[in-house]
Amino acid sequence: MENRKLPVGIDSFEKLRKENFYYVDKTGLIADLMRNWGEVNLFTRPRRFGKTLNMSMLKSFFEIGGDKSIFDGLAIRREEELCEAYMGKFPVVFISLKGVDGLTFEDAYERLRQLIRNEAFRLAELRGSMAITDEEKSSYLRIINEKDAFSDISESLRMLCSLLEKHYGQKAILLIDEYDVPLDKAYAHGYYDRMIDLIRAMFSAALKTNDSLFFAVMTGCLRVSKESIFTGLNNLKVHSISDVKYDEYFGFTDMEVRKMLSEYDLEAHSAEAREWYDGYLFGEQNVYCPWDVINYCDDLRSDPQAEPKAYWLNTSGNAMVRSLIQKAKTGTARMEIEELIAGETILKTLNEQLTHNEIDDSIENVWSLLYMTGYLTITERPSGGKYALRIPNREVRQIYTQQVLSWFRESVRKDTDKLTALYTAFEAGDTETIANYLNRQLITTVSFHDARESFYHGFLLALLSTCATWEVSSNAETGIGRADIIVEREDGQLGFVIEIKDVRDRQKMDAACEAAMKQIDEKDYTAVLRRYGVEKIWAYGIAFCDKKCRIVAERVS
Repeated sequence: MENRKLPVGIDSFEKLRKENFYYVDKTGLIADLMRNWGEVNLFTRPRRFGKTLNMSMLKSFFEIGGDKSIFDGLAIRREEELCEAYMGKFPVVFISLKGVDGLTFEDAYERLRQLIRNEAFRLAELRGSMAITDEEKSSYLRIINEKDAFSDISESLRMLCSLLEKHYGQKAILLIDEYDVPLDKAYAHGYYDRMIDLIRAMFSAALKTNDSLFFAVMTGCLRVSKESIFTGLNNLKVHSISDVKYDEYFGFTDMEVRKMLSEYDLEAHSAEAREWYDGYLFGEQNVYCPWDVINYCDDLRSDPQAEPKAYWLNTSGNAMVRSLIQKAKTGTARMEIEELIAGETILKTLNEQLTHNEIDDSIENVWSLLYMTGYLTITERPSGGKYALRIPNREVRQIYTQQVLSWFRESVRKDTDKLTALYTAFEAGDTETIANYLNRQLITTVSFHDARESFYHGFLLALLSTCATWEVSSNAETGIGRADIIVEREDGQLGFVIEIKDVRDRQKMDAACEAAMKQIDEKDYTAVLRRYGVEKIWAYGIAFCDKKCRIVAERVS
């Protein structure tokens, strides 16, 4: 039987099920929501952990007129009484605020208007309903005819619920996906106060004074403080990444990942998947990032030799996180970031109820945000108010390493004369000058006490990239393998290949250098430089041990 398609970028539950995409069954969320009743439920999880797909699933299950067959074979179908009582029995209002963005408030407001208008058009049965008077429809008609006022938009969700109850004789379910995105974008672009006034008005009307609401579910990355946006909302149940309840419904468990890999005959890649994409602790459940696992499987199906990539980090900008880490470039906070990169944990008291304009108040709020957005996780449930934080996996470690290396680049660029001498030394095979410079930088700039080859690679790559007349490549295919670093001078007359080794014992550094040189020769790493006609080629074997390096060089052409 042909394998099911992998749902790369598919967040419509109906499309996923009808078009035979692979689905990790999370329908148990429906049963748990009904058993643990809450009128307004907020789930906070990092991006790309299945929030939108779960919301689409809830819409498909509860909405009147939905296709019940798409739930056949799934866990929720075993809940016969619950399905009889709730499945296909409710009108549903579903909006996702992830696209409400803009450089100005006016731009963002226009996107929100269009989003509300699209949902109003989707609920077209209201337009011709005989159960609703023309007066009651007036705001609805202004919205779909693009004649709405600010008050129409701020009241829109409550209004749609009210009209749906009148039409169907049944209270409505309200689903709001990515509720905090407009606030995040507004904070970044400088119109936070105006946006929070609008969102507060919408949510107050829809969630606090809405007699037509059966229940509501919201998702987001942050638990924005009650005082800033949910004032007076006493019926809110918050389910954060620290909570045990619902901990298995966002993200893939190890069993679910192994089952997916098995379906596509990719079990041999389970170790790489775990190293790169596992490591998040939600409640008591260890989970993988679904976006990463799906994309990695998809790449492996096309290319069995495909290497893991930073799919999650590359899906959207990391500007805010980079900015926050940048605030920690000196003092204790920087040392703590370096400890995290080295695989250690740091103890912090976290605040899971921040407003965006509080984030800059202290470095402690930075740790809280990094935790809630998935850039840090905890090793176990907190004890005594302290969380033991760590970097979840290899993928996320990259962004921290890149940031530390940017600090390093800032430092070395101030040392122009010594950099010029370093460039000259590399072009001349002067290992003594190179080693002296690198050893000094390792001591004064890098405070890792447990660095690994990947860091030394990045350290050297960042340093060599400062030369304006060199073209520097990393892990480039050449000969019969991939060289760590290849450098070609822009005039094409000179180049060099570097192979890096990391050892734990200084007595083995000389042997490691020789092994690096042997690897360059046996795998013919200089082939690409010869092919482009480079006349003068050097081979470098460099061994690192903690804050020391040793170098061997040989002119090979």
